[in-house]
Amino acid sequence: MMRITTLVLAAGAIVAMCGAANAADPRYPDWPCVQAKVPELSVAAVWDGPSIDAVGETWQDDPKVRDLVARLAARRTPLEEAQKAAHDFIAASGADKAEKAKLLFAGLFQQLNQERTEVMGGIDRITQKEKELADQIRADRVALSELQDKPDPDRHQIDEIGNKLIWGTRIYEDRRKTIRYVCDVPTEIERRLFALGRAIAEAAAQ
Repeated sequence: MMRITTLVLAAGAIVAMCGAANAADPRYPDWPCVQAKVPELSVAAVWDGPSIDAVGETWQDDPKVRDLVARLAARRTPLEEAQKAAHDFIAASGADKAEKAKLLFAGLFQQLNQERTEVMGGIDRITQKEKELADQIRADRVALSELQDKPDPDRHQIDEIGNKLIWGTRIYEDRRKTIRYVCDVPTEIERRLFALGRAIAEAAAQ
């Protein structure tokens, strides 16, 4: 009985926490991250080089640019290594530096912005599952309390719902840990894109 009581209290704390954690930005009440939700990246926020408005998908027509974009966008490539590779590529482009800079950054912006959007979509999906699970935990708490209040409680049902609460609360907590980790990823992508953009723009200006 002590185990069940403790479980009910823990489940109650989790459900209460679910509502409190989602009030950081009134524009996005379900956004679970401490970091502000910025749905779309602005090119101007991460790039001060020549305009890439007319580039479109043409960066993919250059095999060297396409391969370098994939290498630089990959977070497994250390940032300093990526910055040097970007700088060296632009520096070696001679009279085509400005054009190559536009192509390379346009590719990076498209690639990393898409990755960022996918990560944020994943956060939204996990958050929705958390809300649904919190609702289920809430319903199970009520059902468990009602069973315990009966004059002749069904121990089998109490154990069954109690076990369901155990798994539900564990899954909830595991997902919250995942969300806390993943929340850093969009910001890391933005920082990477800004740092690479700066390296490209500086190389093109030299």
